[in-house]
Amino acid sequence: MSEILRAYYPKIEAIQSAAQKLKGVALQTPLTPNLGLSKEFDANIQFKREDLQPVRSYKIRGSYNKISSLSREELDKGIVCASAGNHAQGVAFSCKKLGVKGRIFMPAPTPKQKIAQVEMFGEDFVEIELVGDTFDDAFHAAQEYQEKSGAVFIHPFDDPKVIEGQGTVGLEILQQAENPIDYLFLPVGGGGLSAGVSSVFKSLSPQTKIIGVEPAGAPAMKTSIQIGVNTVLQQIEKFVDGAAVKKVGDLNFEICRQNLTEVITVEEGKVCDVILQLYNKDAIVAEPAGALSIAALEQYAEEIKGKNVVCVLSGSNNDITRTEEIKERALLYKGLKHYFVVKFPQRAGALKQFVVEVLGPDDDISHFEYTKKNSRETGSAVVGIELKNSSDFPQLLKNMKRLGFYGDYLNDKQYLLDLVV
Repeated sequence: MSEILRAYYPKIEAIQSAAQKLKGVALQTPLTPNLGLSKEFDANIQFKREDLQPVRSYKIRGSYNKISSLSREELDKGIVCASAGNHAQGVAFSCKKLGVKGRIFMPAPTPKQKIAQVEMFGEDFVEIELVGDTFDDAFHAAQEYQEKSGAVFIHPFDDPKVIEGQGTVGLEILQQAENPIDYLFLPVGGGGLSAGVSSVFKSLSPQTKIIGVEPAGAPAMKTSIQIGVNTVLQQIEKFVDGAAVKKVGDLNFEICRQNLTEVITVEEGKVCDVILQLYNKDAIVAEPAGALSIAALEQYAEEIKGKNVVCVLSGSNNDITRTEEIKERALLYKGLKHYFVVKFPQRAGALKQFVVEVLGPDDDISHFEYTKKNSRETGSAVVGIELKNSSDFPQLLKNMKRLGFYGDYLNDKQYLLDLVV
C-alpha cells in the first residue's frame, strides 16, 4: 500500500459529497425506536434500518459512490468485482443505474436466490461468473480478469470512495437523532462501514462510544487491533457470511483502530437467537451480519442503562433455506438442544423406559437415528433432545447415567455434531 493510502482518513466533506451523489439512489433509511429492547435494557434503543435499502443492505452506498466517481474513460473499460452477496447486488444496481458494463465473480456454491437478485438488479449490464468454492477463489479470479481486461476493480470495503459512501449512514443517524447518542454499535466485516461511520462520529459526535461487533468465529479486526498489525486469520467460521473475513481492509484497519472505542465478538448462536427474536417480535428479517450489533447489547447491559443507543441493522439478505440451521444454532447456544449417543439395551421396552424414566415431562426427542446391526446386548442410537428449560439438563444427564443409557455427549464434539446437524 502506498504512503498516500496509508495516510488516508475520510474527510467529513468527502462523506457529505457522497451523500449528495446518493440522493435518489440510496434511501435515507429510518432511525426507529425498538420498544421491546428499550424496556429490556432500560435504555433508549434505536435501529438504523439499512435492511430497507433497495438492495436490502447498505452496500449500495459505497458501490455507487465508487463507480459514479470514475472517469468516462474508466467507465468505458467496464468494472469488475467479487462477492458472495450484498456487494454484488450493490454493484449490479449501480451498473444498471449508471449504464456501465460489469462482470461479477461469485463462488460456485452461491445460493440461486442471491444469483437471481444480482441478475435482477443488473439486468443486461452485468455478467456473472461462478468460480471456485469460496469468496477467495472468486476474488482471485476477479483480480486476474482485471489485470487482463483493464476493467476497474470495485473493492467491497478497502477503498476510499467505498468508505466515504458507507460513511453516509453516520451522517443520516446524526441528522435523525433527537438526542445525543451515547453508544453506537456497528457490525464489522471488512471494515468499510465501521471506518466510514466512525469517522463521521469522531468529527461530529466525539462523545459517542463506538463499539465494533464481529462474529466470534471471524475476529479479524479485534485480533489485528490487539496485535497492532493488520492480520490474516488462518481459519474462520463462515456462518455470518456478511462479516466473516480472514483479513480486514488495510485502510479500514488504520481508521478503526483510531476510532473504535472497543471491538467485541458475539457467538454465532447468539446471532441466530437474535435473528429469530427480531422476526417473531418485530417482523424484521435480518441476515446474520445484520443482527450482530443487536446481539452485542447483552454484553453492555449495565453500561447502556438510561443511555441513548443506536444499532446499525446492516442488511436483510437472509436465505430462507437457512432457517432450520438458524433455529438449530440458537437452541444449541441457549442450552435447549442436546445430542447424545445413547446405549439402548436390545430388549423389548427399552425405548419406553428411556422416554418414561430418563426424559423429563417437558423434554422432547427431536432427532433419533438407530439401526439394529448385530446381536450385542446394547445398540447405540444418536438422539437429539430438546428441553423447555436449560436448567433441566443436569437431571436429564443424571437419569441417563443412572439407568445405563449414557454413551457419549456430542454437543462439545463439533466434528461429530457436524455429521448430525
